[in-house]
Amino acid sequence: MSSTPHDPFYSSPFGPFYRRHTPYMVQPEYRIYEMNKRLQSRTEEIWTRHPGQYLEHKEDSDNLWWDAFATEFFEDDATLTLSFCLEDGPKRYTIGRTLIPRYFSTVFEGGVTDLYYILKHSKESYHNSSITVDCDQCTMVTQHGKPMFTKVCTEGRLILEFTFDDLMRIKTWHFTIRQYRELVPRSILAMHAQDPQVLEQLSKNITRMGLTNFTLNYLRLCVILEPMQELMSRHKTYNLSPRDCLKTCLFQKWQRMVAPPAEPTRQPTTKRRKRKNSTSSTSNSSAGNNANSTSSKKKTPAANLSLSSQVPELGALQSCSLNPGRDGALCHSTAVTPSVQFKEKH
Repeated sequence: MSSTPHDPFYSSPFGPFYRRHTPYMVQPEYRIYEMNKRLQSRTEEIWTRHPGQYLEHKEDSDNLWWDAFATEFFEDDATLTLSFCLEDGPKRYTIGRTLIPRYFSTVFEGGVTDLYYILKHSKESYHNSSITVDCDQCTMVTQHGKPMFTKVCTEGRLILEFTFDDLMRIKTWHFTIRQYRELVPRSILAMHAQDPQVLEQLSKNITRMGLTNFTLNYLRLCVILEPMQELMSRHKTYNLSPRDCLKTCLFQKWQRMVAPPAEPTRQPTTKRRKRKNSTSSTSNSSAGNNANSTSSKKKTPAANLSLSSQVPELGALQSCSLNPGRDGALCHSTAVTPSVQFKEKH
């Protein structure tokens, strides 16, 4: 099927920077088809975008291409998770967006010449801002050119979450590997039928659960690199030394741990009628208190002195005012004592 510039799904040979976005929503499986097509035309696109400089700056060209590939198909906060079981137990690796380009490049560095995904009987579910694709019969096919010509079919369950917009990029990628098969052509076996050493070498697996040693070592390294993303981004942004980046990150983390949790904002009560009633009641009570105070002024000071005998705490406060250095815990409450003396003066 040949695509023309008038086709809405037309893909320019000059890479994602020269390709226009699709004007309407496409099926999620078609995005996987586009990703497979991009992976298969990887070498041609690098040569087209960097003619004559591919051999000189091959590593830089590859890095730029993989960054553009991840930008086209993955969100800025995307995560990629791989789950499988090795000889020493189950493994689960999750990497962030900045490490995804390097993951795909390690697949090809391990001797893979072709990579594509086959989805069968996938189920789609639409949400408010995302589309989830659940494929229980997903096959990752890799064609190996070294150490020998081998086709590896890695089967498992693939769960993808796409953003529900015109770009339709992947937000989460979770591939659970169940089994894998390594297929060797019969022609190669027939050529070395009389050589037992070559046959023994052909009988050995070149991958572990369908993944090369390059990819497995990189996933182990990501366990260390993933927590260091904050240090790397700070070093790139502020051009600080690694030691200074570590100090600032630790200090900010300590501040977050020491800082008290933010209290929830309290909405002010708008019960004005109750406030008016309370003010009127307080005015009445204050009027009553004024009347009581005027009546108490007419009483003799001896009546006021009898309060200390009725309320023992008041006596303690008076003793504290007389001896301020005896009990430091009570001396801060001596403000009550002058009010008693003031009443006694009247």
